[in-house]
Amino acid sequence: MGIETQSGASAAELEALDNGFMGHPKPLRSLFFTEMWERFSYYSIRPLLVLFMVATVGSGGFGFDEVTASAIYGIFAGSLYLAAVPGGWLADNWLGQERALWWGSIIIALGHLCIALSALFGMTLFFVGLMCIVLGSGLFKTCISVMVGALYTKGDVRRDGGFTLFYMGINIGALLAALIVGIFKEKGMWHVGFGVGGLGMLVSLLIYRFAAQKNLTRYAKAKGISAEWENANGRYKNIGRWVAGFLALLVAVIVLVSTGIMPFNPEMVAQYMTYIIAAVVILYFAIMFISPRLDKTDKLRLLICFILIIGSTLFWSSFEQQPTSFNLFADRYTDLNVLGFEVPSIWFQSLNPLFILILAPIVSIIWVKLANRGLEPSSMAKFALGMLLAAAGFSLMIFASKSILAPGAGLASPLWLVGSLLLLTLGELALSPVGLSAMTKLAPEGMQGQMMGLFFASIAMGNLVAAFFGGHVSADKIEGLPGLFTTMTIFLVATAVLLLVLAKPINKMLKDSEREKQLAKS
Repeated sequence: MGIETQSGASAAELEALDNGFMGHPKPLRSLFFTEMWERFSYYSIRPLLVLFMVATVGSGGFGFDEVTASAIYGIFAGSLYLAAVPGGWLADNWLGQERALWWGSIIIALGHLCIALSALFGMTLFFVGLMCIVLGSGLFKTCISVMVGALYTKGDVRRDGGFTLFYMGINIGALLAALIVGIFKEKGMWHVGFGVGGLGMLVSLLIYRFAAQKNLTRYAKAKGISAEWENANGRYKNIGRWVAGFLALLVAVIVLVSTGIMPFNPEMVAQYMTYIIAAVVILYFAIMFISPRLDKTDKLRLLICFILIIGSTLFWSSFEQQPTSFNLFADRYTDLNVLGFEVPSIWFQSLNPLFILILAPIVSIIWVKLANRGLEPSSMAKFALGMLLAAAGFSLMIFASKSILAPGAGLASPLWLVGSLLLLTLGELALSPVGLSAMTKLAPEGMQGQMMGLFFASIAMGNLVAAFFGGHVSADKIEGLPGLFTTMTIFLVATAVLLLVLAKPINKMLKDSEREKQLAKS
């Protein structure tokens, strides 16, 4: 008979739960697959959107120009990540993480259904579907990341490695999605490709309902911890009425735009959205920094979060060129004939998740081994490394774009894109999972969902900026590509240097402050 812990679980059972998934807590496995299929659903439509909207009406598309299509994509992708801010707040203060994730899953599935059926019922239903995916993702994204963070106690050196493994789930979904919808795109079967995403979301919803929920409850009970994801703090009243009012306003806007009463300029909306998001994020942190609710240590933690969020914005504004400028570059200016086989241009979108699947376990092991030896770099140093790697990737694209502008030059070699995407992937692995981990680790108590939402807001801004630049990749503007990629390279290098300069003094201030706080308590 095994020795029982204070929670009533045997030591063997506790060990199996705490190390049951590649050395990480067992519930990470079901959360891994929940996220994998949700990301499959998103990445099924992500590479199709711009190409579908610029395709001629005769080819089944909308016939939009590149600038309009990229701006609409930017608004969609930006709104999707921006929705994580109010979504995280609603999860913290109204629904609780568990219910928010459940309802978010259902709304996303409805969005995919609308997009698939828009082939029969018209363009308006297509955009309604995009809105549903945005609203549902706002609830889903922060919650599942917070749940992953809740599996690790404070000081657990496996946290960054766990988020890197979790990140693998995202990229398995992205890899499968790009390979499958690439085939449908080549055959002009746009809405079948969109419908595939809805099936992925349905699988995600079922895995969460019948596996993840049970595993999380069992883990919390065995570990003797309170299942925070089941509860909200209940500080605010009448939130449901505000949500209902917002949804009614959104329906009114859809009706006004679809009937032509309210004009809609996607490029202008994308530009102003960027300004508004930046202003909201800065205002939020300004209010928190002067709030008497938070002590000195909490404010230092917030300062690090703020710096990481700025760095994340600049990184994603370059990285998210993939569905816009990279996608169009692959489709129009890259030699797709490899050994007699015509490679679907969308398949280049599968290289990023493929590289992550190969490299993520290696990076996860490296972080854990460095941590065990006390040599792990700080979050800010990892961010800087990610940016330098991304800058190297854009340097390759400078040469790639110049190669097609040379007199008498033909199409660019696909190896330029392969090399660039490899370096961008290494940069992403050094930055994105670390950013998710840092938000759960640094956020003051009761603010985990909000801080995760603000991190996703940085990705929203990055998507909007990327779409603005990426929309200018067309035959008459191709000369501007080397300048675009050079600008991205300079911004990334400059930000990386700044982060490296700030990393040591800020982390020292945080450690000193936490030491003072512990002494004051003792």
